[in-house]
This record gives sequence, structure tokens and C-alpha cells, in this order.
Amino acid sequence: MENKYRQRLVWVTVLALFWQLTAWSGLFSDLIFPGLDQIFLALLKSLKDGTLVKQIAFSLSIIIQGLIIAAAAALILALTAYFSKYADGLIDTLTALAHPLPGIALMPLILIWFGSGKTAILIVIIHSVLWPLILNLSTGFNSIPDIYTLIAKNYRLNKLEFMFKILIPASFPYFISGLKIAWARSWRALISAEMLFGAINSLGGLGWYIFQKRVFFDLPGVFAGIIVIIFIGVTVEDFIFKKLETNTVRKWGMLK
Repeated sequence: MENKYRQRLVWVTVLALFWQLTAWSGLFSDLIFPGLDQIFLALLKSLKDGTLVKQIAFSLSIIIQGLIIAAAAALILALTAYFSKYADGLIDTLTALAHPLPGIALMPLILIWFGSGKTAILIVIIHSVLWPLILNLSTGFNSIPDIYTLIAKNYRLNKLEFMFKILIPASFPYFISGLKIAWARSWRALISAEMLFGAINSLGGLGWYIFQKRVFFDLPGVFAGIIVIIFIGVTVEDFIFKKLETNTVRKWGMLK
């Protein structure tokens, strides 16, 4: 693990040095290719006045709400499909139709039906993460070894006990994998929606921050927003999800 982070640090340093040397070379104007010094000054300025911090908090709050709603809905739908072959056909059809559909394609309809408020962005996020979660959970449920089902029959577990004692715990690695995909897709959906819908409160979110900087041709500010998105994404992936895996499926011996 330490070796992985060491390699990342080396390559990030190399890429940063290459970027800065390119900016210093004068091949491109500062207006279209700002140096890292300009980018970090823009980042510090936005953090110092507190605006960017509030926008980060706003975006994260919407993502967390969307993930919670989508995870609960995906679990209910996947369980329904597992126990009912008729529901399985319907949910499989809906997933096959909706999963390839980008959330950006639904935005015109969402704007007409729900306006450009917080609800609209939540719907875009839920659509983007619901279907991969259903796919992963369904795969997990259907990949449970037959011996688990036999054990449940021997202990005469009812459906509720089977769900919470065997089915859900045994498919937890697939659930975490689905959450990772959902997290990445939720970021893309959020930034796209905020850029389209604009500020839905007094400040807006990270997408609105980048959009504003682009409108005023503030390229250092645009790159500052991108850096924040990358930093949050990597932090959640490498620490929160890694911690979740360590305390659950790795601890249980389900992953090496």
C-alpha cells in the first residue's frame, strides 16, 4: 500500500513539474495554460474567502443524499427481483433500458418537470447511480454459493432472516464495488447538473464554481475547481472506501 502511494507521489511530482515547465516555456499564453503557481493562488483565494468551502459542502451534501436514496432503492429492488421471478423480469428490463442512458440526456425533461432546483439535481444523481447498484447487488445475490441456501433451509430461516443473516452479508463485496462505481458516476452527474442548472441556492456547488470561472475566463480558477474534485474523489476512494472494506469484507475474510 505504501509503495502504491509512493509511486503516485513520484508520478504526480513528475506531471506537476512537466506542467510547470510547459507553462514557463512560453509556448502557450497564461490565459489558456496557467502555471501551477497561478492555479494554487486561485485555489487559496477561493478557500480563504470561504466561498469554495461552502460550495464543496453543498455539493457533498447533495451527493450523500442521492447515494443514500439510490442505495436504499437499489437494495429494495434487487431483493424484490431475487425473490420474485416476475419482478425480476420487470426490474431487469428497466435496468437494461435505463442503465445506458446518460443522466445528461434526461436533463431537458427534468428541467420541464421539476425545474432547476435541488430536487432536479438529486434526480439526476439517483438515476446515474441506481442502475449500477442494482446490477452489482443482483450479481452478488445470484453469486451466493448453494451451500448457503442449504444452510438457511437446515436452520429453517424465514425470508427476513435469510436476507439479513446470509443474503446481504454474503453479497457485501458486490455492494461496496457498486458504491465505488456509484460514487464516481454521482460526481460526474453532479458537476454536469450544476453547470446546466446553475446556482440553486445563494452559492451553488462545485459545478457552478467551475462554470462561473469559465464564464469569466478564469482558467486558474477552473483548474482549481478540477483539482478539488480530483482530491475529494481520490480521498473518498482511497480512505473511506478502503476503511469500509478493511472493517467489513476483508475482516470477514471475503477479500484478500
